[in-house]
Amino acid sequence: MSRRLPPLNSIRVFEAAARHKSFLRAAEELHVSPAAVSQQIKLLEDFLGVVLFKRGKTIALSESTSAVLPLVSDAFDQLERAMMKLRPDSIAGPLVVSVPPVFARWLVPRIDDFNEHHPAIELHLHATRRMVDFSLEDVDVAIRLGIGDYPELHVERLMSEKIVLVSAPGLAESIKTPADLARCSLLEDDWHIKNGAFPDWETWLASIGAANGTFRIRHFSDANLTIQAALTGQGVAIAWYSLVEDELKAGRLVQLLDITIPTTRSYHLVMPKNRFSLSKVVAFRAWLFEQAADQATD
Repeated sequence: MSRRLPPLNSIRVFEAAARHKSFLRAAEELHVSPAAVSQQIKLLEDFLGVVLFKRGKTIALSESTSAVLPLVSDAFDQLERAMMKLRPDSIAGPLVVSVPPVFARWLVPRIDDFNEHHPAIELHLHATRRMVDFSLEDVDVAIRLGIGDYPELHVERLMSEKIVLVSAPGLAESIKTPADLARCSLLEDDWHIKNGAFPDWETWLASIGAANGTFRIRHFSDANLTIQAALTGQGVAIAWYSLVEDELKAGRLVQLLDITIPTTRSYHLVMPKNRFSLSKVVAFRAWLFEQAADQATD
């Protein structure tokens, strides 16, 4: 039984244009000209006998277009997954994972375990703070810290987070109350403060009624540097609990005052939907969640 379908390329162009609500952005994604996008949309409209977009200074989706778009997108996702299963490199080839540099502190010590259990998978770690553009970069999955708002991607929460105060054991002995912090050097992670993830020291101390005078604040541009400074006894740091948990368990750092600063952020596993069923991704995902679960129950 033959199927009477419009040209597949026209459907592909329609899906991109409807998803972006822009012929220009669809053209950029598909590496064609805006005129070519407009031509394919007109071809599809003529085939179907309907107007798919309301044209003006900007384009808007018709009611029927909005209703059909999720079905078309899902069909392309399924088609791409099916085709990728036929490719010989769907399992072979490196598994490229993008992580924030600070998360590498947690991940890298565990990589030997992954390599031992999956010797056939060549794992490549890319450390970067910026968001990955999966449509342009050769990246399979990413780990990101946030609230999980990553439209059009497959997103799973990996680990909940909390913020704690830590210092080396020797310094911790002199800190019994929040007021004692005023006598210490306070290590400030400028990047996390700038991005709203951490409070700055003065604001946080004021919020608990411990602000009294001038503070000795040392500034660092990266969380790894801040934690390293705390490990060497240079002061008290505000840190993500998951990234210092190994040091806390080993006694190299001490959590101070039993204080936890609230946060809504968590680490998430993020990837294009068409990567989810790749064998190498399936293996990495299962291993990663097992590692996160082990940490949570330790």
